[in-house]
Amino acid sequence: MSPADTLRLLLLSSLWGLSFIFMRVAAPEFGAVSLVLVRMGVGALLLVPLLLSLYYLRLVWQHKGSLLLLGVINHVLPFSLLALATTRLEAGFTSLINATTPIFTALLGALFFTVPIQRRQYLGLALALFGVYVLSADRLDFALGGDGWFILAVLGATFCYGIAGNYSRNHLSHLPARVLAAGSSAMSALVLLVPGLLLWPSEPISGQAWANALALAALSTTAAFLIYFALLASAGATATSTVTFLVPVSALLWGYLLLGERLSLQILAGMAITLAGTAVATGLLRLRRRAPPSPATAAQPMAATLDATQAAAPGATPDDTPPDNNHSRH
Repeated sequence: MSPADTLRLLLLSSLWGLSFIFMRVAAPEFGAVSLVLVRMGVGALLLVPLLLSLYYLRLVWQHKGSLLLLGVINHVLPFSLLALATTRLEAGFTSLINATTPIFTALLGALFFTVPIQRRQYLGLALALFGVYVLSADRLDFALGGDGWFILAVLGATFCYGIAGNYSRNHLSHLPARVLAAGSSAMSALVLLVPGLLLWPSEPISGQAWANALALAALSTTAAFLIYFALLASAGATATSTVTFLVPVSALLWGYLLLGERLSLQILAGMAITLAGTAVATGLLRLRRRAPPSPATAAQPMAATLDATQAAAPGATPDDTPPDNNHSRH
């Protein structure tokens, strides 16, 4: 990876990590749906100029139904669920659970989109879910208003991202990146317009909340989309997919520095297990196995023993749809 691509990767992970900080500050005042309306409305206004040519506008019109569906499952639903979660959960904690997105993408691909899944991906899924349990074991309270429901909201967002990734790979991969990003953002803003205004808070919104909402739209959505696609084109899908592991680290550090969120041993252990499971499931961490010796090798007692190793099959290729948060994917 070139120095320029490394800088893009670090900047992208920082912006997506900050998205959880922005939501954590703004969501309690805006409410989840109204905050996402601001996020996608401003984001669409900044991205739509990328479509100002007859060719791109024609593509958006031809695929308006698919872009509408993508906007709902990749932006409206997961962004709203994440914003809801951050009204209760810490930014870094939320980002760690959101890091399981690639695993849900692989699992849903196998179940509904005829995408082959390897045994190691099941192992990665189990390991990552165990990591989520380590993170949240003492917070799985499902009483009315308990943290457990907000943790499920984050997992619901990752589930949506998993569907969106497979849908875009199977049905929209032929479209230019700018059409996917700007078209789905515009459709999302239209879907959110009425509910976002109906649920608009009656109390005045502070300048701090507005600043975080606008930063969420301009930096963690618009700028992050552009950096993501530039990195994807320059460094490739595998290198770009490593952002999945950098975003939670970024969010934890930003949460510690800006919001005073604590970094406990439980959080660090849960992060290590969750990210290790995700790395195994996506093929970035490849398990090796010892191959049986050949008869010829076994017949040579004085020869040095060589371990024949076989790398596990590569994981699913990351999709090129915009995440939130990385988010979000993010």
